[in-house]
Amino acid sequence: MLRKLIRHPATQAVLARLLSAYLAFCYRTTRWTMVGYEHMAPLAGQGRPAIVGFWHERLPMMPMLWTAVHRIFPEAKDWQPHVLVSQHRDGRFIGEVVSRFRLVMVHGSTSRGGASGMRALLKVLREGSPVAITPDGPRGPRRKAADGVASLAAIAGVPVLPAAAAATRHRLLPSWDRMMLPLPFGRAVLVCGPPVHVPRDGTQAAVPAIEAALSAACDMADAWAAGRLPPGIESRAL
Repeated sequence: MLRKLIRHPATQAVLARLLSAYLAFCYRTTRWTMVGYEHMAPLAGQGRPAIVGFWHERLPMMPMLWTAVHRIFPEAKDWQPHVLVSQHRDGRFIGEVVSRFRLVMVHGSTSRGGASGMRALLKVLREGSPVAITPDGPRGPRRKAADGVASLAAIAGVPVLPAAAAATRHRLLPSWDRMMLPLPFGRAVLVCGPPVHVPRDGTQAAVPAIEAALSAACDMADAWAAGRLPPGIESRAL
């Protein structure tokens, strides 16, 4: 009975509003820093399309990435991100949450049955807008990228920009991906790594490279949050 009530669309909508309000409060009460903004500059600064990829576990913090981009690159105010949201119930719930941060939803998948999602994202990229994808979402396996991300990058001729975030104050949820939920009144970092370029004839080989790049971005974000960021790496307060 309780599970049925929680899964009801009206209940899901209320929970989505509450979670988005909580995240907005966390964003406002957190001191943010960005690392790797130079990798974003040629894309956001010139309004070029790209696939911004990050692991599902960092999703609660990633809407802040677009706020950071628009602060650092005022000329990118029209660089409007489109987010792929799964048709799965969990994906729809996440879509309800992130849509409240002025992100454009695209419904579909990059894995099984994902042809419609791929076509929609390809159209967005060809129109010059960026898309954001969690290659291991919505149900995993953790940090294993679906092949569709590399295929989309190859067909569209755009790079995959790895991204991540970490917060000094957070909780790791007991979910399949150990999702990091930020807590208010802390410090947090957004990380962008070097772009991964996918040749048309090299999509299979590109998948491990994409996985490694996304995990490396997470490792750098975690190192920053733990005070272990190597010297010489530039950062910018937001």
